[in-house]
Amino acid sequence: MKTTLVVFFFVLSLPAICQAPPGVGEFYRASSEVNRWYFSLSDMVLVLGAIAGLLGGLRVYSNWQSGKHHIDAQVMGWFFSCLFLSILGAVLRALFGIH
Repeated sequence: MKTTLVVFFFVLSLPAICQAPPGVGEFYRASSEVNRWYFSLSDMVLVLGAIAGLLGGLRVYSNWQSGKHHIDAQVMGWFFSCLFLSILGAVLRALFGIH
């Protein structure tokens, strides 16, 4: 009786075991969307970063010319923000498996 009950529940749960886990199709669709949009978005981020870098450089230059010679914090802030943008692109490429 006990064996028959176990076999009965196993047979009932077999279709649920054989199906793919929920969300796999959505994951593959999202992955293809990321692959399709990644390069245009990364180019846009780099252009925005270049514009912000130029504006930051002009700001540092303006402060230097106006006599504020303690601009080390500004220079380091702009340098590390550019470094962050560069490393972030490589990390996202590795995370999503884009070559």
